[in-house]
Amino acid sequence: MAIKTKGFLNGCLPEELMQILVTLASTWEDVNDPNEIQVKALSGAMTNEVFQIIWPTHKTDLHRKVLVRIYGEGVDIFFNRDDEIRTFECMSQHGQGPRLLGRFSDGRVEEFLFAKTLSAEDLRDAEISALIAAKMREFHQLEMPGPKTVSLWTRLRRFLRKAKGLCSQSDIKEFGLDSLDEEIQMLERELKRDDQEIGFCHNDLQYGNIMIHEDTKSLTLIDYEYASYNPVAYDLANHFCEMAANYHTDTPHILEYSKYPDLEERQRFVQACLSSLGDEPIESEVEELLQDVEKYTLANHLFWGLWGIISAYVNKIDFDYKEYARQRFEQYWLRKPQLLGPSLDPLDHDDNGY
Repeated sequence: MAIKTKGFLNGCLPEELMQILVTLASTWEDVNDPNEIQVKALSGAMTNEVFQIIWPTHKTDLHRKVLVRIYGEGVDIFFNRDDEIRTFECMSQHGQGPRLLGRFSDGRVEEFLFAKTLSAEDLRDAEISALIAAKMREFHQLEMPGPKTVSLWTRLRRFLRKAKGLCSQSDIKEFGLDSLDEEIQMLERELKRDDQEIGFCHNDLQYGNIMIHEDTKSLTLIDYEYASYNPVAYDLANHFCEMAANYHTDTPHILEYSKYPDLEERQRFVQACLSSLGDEPIESEVEELLQDVEKYTLANHLFWGLWGIISAYVNKIDFDYKEYARQRFEQYWLRKPQLLGPSLDPLDHDDNGY
């Protein structure tokens, strides 16, 4: 077995995974030797480690490829792995995303998509942004198994309990965790409405989870670990917040909120999203969703702030999770009075470290 890699599980593949890979390669007649593989690490992942597995073929200019995802340590705190696999398989049945080719104890093998992963700059391209908006609308309409109830508030409370259980007292004080029970309760009361559209949401639509076929310009959304039913406004809020991030720099944890989309960009995105299925939305419908999206950025900051704190304790990936969390909480306290008004801001934030 020839493994060409820079440190993959201490230089060797787990036997369980190797058996899956050899079996897959044996079904392809053009592969030289199913045991002779090359491994290439893919950058930008913050929850899992992702690798491209390559087999040389009889043709020098052709290679067979699959994707291997190694689950990050402790990430089962954030989601149920069986639910995620069920979502993955169901998405494949809907013609969305890659096929599941195999599972092993620490990860899975996926179909390799011959498409380009978007960059941070691509999210600002008006044409690509319109495609993303339409794809999100399509995603939100999917009929998925399981309860169609909002997961956001339950997850936030679970994340908060876990963060408090893991954190030192100094971190609890620094990040103001003791105040967040009240904040989550307040947000649920202020943001929840009976007439809000609930759909199947990706919940993590950063640029690295969007792939584009360069010839057809068709998009594929990948990585469904956090996917669940939620208000569609929350999913759009998450996507807008991700425009402040670039995970392929020397400081991938640093967020630039000056890059958050301006009102014109947000209007264009919401208009494209609502009109993508053929019905032209009325102006008040666009305006109402825009307002809801902005308010749901607050819940998004709490969600990923808590995720960052927990990840700092359980994940070994080289990423400054605590600094990332600190920036998300700073944005929460900065934007809360602007979006909800000072009357809903009873806490002295200086006591929380800001």
